[in-house]
Amino acid sequence: MGEGEEVKTRPDPKVEIQEKGEIFFFYRPKVNKEEAHSPDDVQRMYIVMRPESGERLVEEKQSSHSGKEGEKVSQKEKDEKDGDEKDVAKRGGHEGGHGEEEVNIKEKPLLRLAIMGKKSLPDPNKRGHPSWGYIDLVSTNIDNIKAAMKGEEYDTATRGHRHTAAARALAEGIYRILRHQSGRQSHTHLIYKIEFPVLDAEGVSGPQESPLEALNIDHEASFLIQIKNPEQPGGSQFRGLPEKRKAAFPASLQGCFGRKRFSPADPPDFLNYEGCEFLLISASDDIEEELGLELKTECDDDEKCSSDLLQMFGDAASTKPLLSGTWE
Repeated sequence: MGEGEEVKTRPDPKVEIQEKGEIFFFYRPKVNKEEAHSPDDVQRMYIVMRPESGERLVEEKQSSHSGKEGEKVSQKEKDEKDGDEKDVAKRGGHEGGHGEEEVNIKEKPLLRLAIMGKKSLPDPNKRGHPSWGYIDLVSTNIDNIKAAMKGEEYDTATRGHRHTAAARALAEGIYRILRHQSGRQSHTHLIYKIEFPVLDAEGVSGPQESPLEALNIDHEASFLIQIKNPEQPGGSQFRGLPEKRKAAFPASLQGCFGRKRFSPADPPDFLNYEGCEFLLISASDDIEEELGLELKTECDDDEKCSSDLLQMFGDAASTKPLLSGTWE
């Protein structure tokens, strides 16, 4: 599929592309449910972003020994050392992403797994209403993302045996994070366009309400994206993550906030830290009208284009909703 391209449709749209890449949408049925048939049956909605190019080919991310990524790296190192833990990097009590290292997104895959708190994208009919989400996992190893999508069997002391079904692949497309100048102020947008499943002009894949419609995933959309300052309280809009799970940004990123509670996603490197909390605010379902840009996917010009989601995650997540546009 690839990152597609964007075409400016106005002489001087005041937008600057910061990052471009592929975006994937998934949902998971509730615990002990094998299938979901409506939003009420959904436990989690996931967004996976894979940046592929942008203003900078080298992005800053959390240390690979921090957060959930660190758990997986440490376990791999432990396994390679035949259980000898003395040389394996130990993590402190902080569970969020911290530290810093560089990754060239042209040479190495960088993937972010985000969770939306309300289990859907913002309602496009409620402009200005924020929806809270957070980065749950960051990794340069696709197997770590796939493992997070798989089902799980486990036992609890109070509720006995529990089962979580594998995630369902819902849609894939292309995205941009961009800087938009409006008067004297600039803000950032997350915009996307769906490539699979193939949708009609209204964004509907069939006569019945599809999971895409139910979870507010339009054919294309534009959201304002704001990053929450982990050193400031969340306020009354949302509770936010526990303190130990919040990202600990390096000084180069934390300094962007000053004393503000929120900052634009400028640079997008904020999203490369587990525990990064963000707000999405519905701006438009017509990117060209709003921003003077038209997003073009590879499938716009090639009917035989292939699905990267199937190639990357087909063995970890059920693909029926992606292929049929129906619940499972």
